Amino acid sequence: MQQQTSGQNMMQQPPTMVSTKDQLYLSDMLAWNLLAMKKAHFMAEQCQDQEIKNTLDQAGQMHQRHYQKILSHLQSQPTQNMQ
Repeated sequence: MQQQTSGQNMMQQPPTMVSTKDQLYLSDMLAWNLLAMKKAHFMAEQCQDQEIKNTLDQAGQMHQRHYQKILSHLQSQPTQNMQ
């Protein structure tokens, strides 16, 4: 299977300064991951099928890792005035 490129260059490292628009998008990403994590946890608690419960737990843990990764990146950024 061949990997296709879409013509877009992917950043190897995040930019040193985050714009206001980027910060709002990152805040949305945090909210989305937190909500997905909570929903997966809630559904896993309601589920009686162990295989589905495990899958939901794994999905919730994935969203938690994403949330923590975004948060740690934001906390490691130096405080700058945004333009």
